[in-house]
Amino acid sequence: MGFGGVSECISKMCFGNMIGFEFTNIDKFSMFDKNYGDIIVESEDFIDYENALYIGKTIAEKEIVVSGERLLLKDLIKAYEKTLNKVYPIDADVETPVREIRYLGGDTQKARISRPTPNVLIPVFPGNNCEYDTAKAIEKAGGKANILVFKNKSKEDIETSVLELEKAIKESQIIALPGGFSAGDEPDGSAKFIVSVFKNERIKDAVNNLLKNKDGLMIGICNGFQALIKTGLALYGEIRDLEETSPTLTFNKIGRHIANISYIRPSSNMSPWLNLTDMDKTYINPISHGEGRFMCSEEELSKLIENHQVAFQYTDIDGYVSSSPRVNCNSSVYAIEGITSPCGRVLGKMGHIERIDSGLYKNIPGNRDINIFKSGIEYFK
Repeated sequence: MGFGGVSECISKMCFGNMIGFEFTNIDKFSMFDKNYGDIIVESEDFIDYENALYIGKTIAEKEIVVSGERLLLKDLIKAYEKTLNKVYPIDADVETPVREIRYLGGDTQKARISRPTPNVLIPVFPGNNCEYDTAKAIEKAGGKANILVFKNKSKEDIETSVLELEKAIKESQIIALPGGFSAGDEPDGSAKFIVSVFKNERIKDAVNNLLKNKDGLMIGICNGFQALIKTGLALYGEIRDLEETSPTLTFNKIGRHIANISYIRPSSNMSPWLNLTDMDKTYINPISHGEGRFMCSEEELSKLIENHQVAFQYTDIDGYVSSSPRVNCNSSVYAIEGITSPCGRVLGKMGHIERIDSGLYKNIPGNRDINIFKSGIEYFK
């Protein structure tokens, strides 16, 4: 606890999951003391500790109760968000066109050559920071993760890294591009450094061969999704130059970085990455990005939908697509969160599925077992 004491800490706990709270014993403590170093513990059992102080209990009603006074959480949240909303806006003043996209006609896909433990290459570029989470999720799913750091301190480092990356791609069945902030999310389009590396002829040929001749898979998350978009891989299934009208990812409509929990629902089962995903469920989707707004012309959007390439859409917890910025957090067209290549073997998405585990987000309702990594590994078995 800190500046706002018990009142601030409890309020934020309630705001996060809309679970109410009733204060008791308020004559034994101050609501607003700066109790630096103190910890509030939520427990089903009574904590028998010498210095522990019982301050209250959670309640089903969406309100905070103090000395019989009932304060509705929705009113408290509105007041809490209002203070800095002009500086750090919560909502974008925009109406984004949305519609539900659904395709369930896909068949379970399998690689022609089976691998008991597929090799998954995780290339790490300056600014990436999700490689360990990604490796953990891949190995939990049954794959063998190989983290390769691309060095760029000198011309010689870059040349050596290109050769090492080419060799690693040839020895892998899957390439996973992790999230982060490549080159500090450089201006005029993030992931430019990653894109320039993948357009190197050696790397380009190795990637295209993996996808077209070896039934290989690719996945890109957040910063990795940006790279897959801007190389053409997520759009066309191969590395190619983009047209001015090609779909892209750009700055969030509210003009700042977003880090919270959203929800997504699968839109197409055409991809092997979704072989084990329940198409009728809505899933918890941790997000953390500044450039996640998917933009697309009507013509290109029609092609994506016709080819069943829209993999996920942002929804509310009940699975309904909405134009609300609270649901479609970055104001993506048609609330698109992720897409696949026409063949389905390349998947790009903004949400950090590698940050989902059994011990996380315990106070947030929703399905966690989206099984994307497991689907990718099982594709080779």
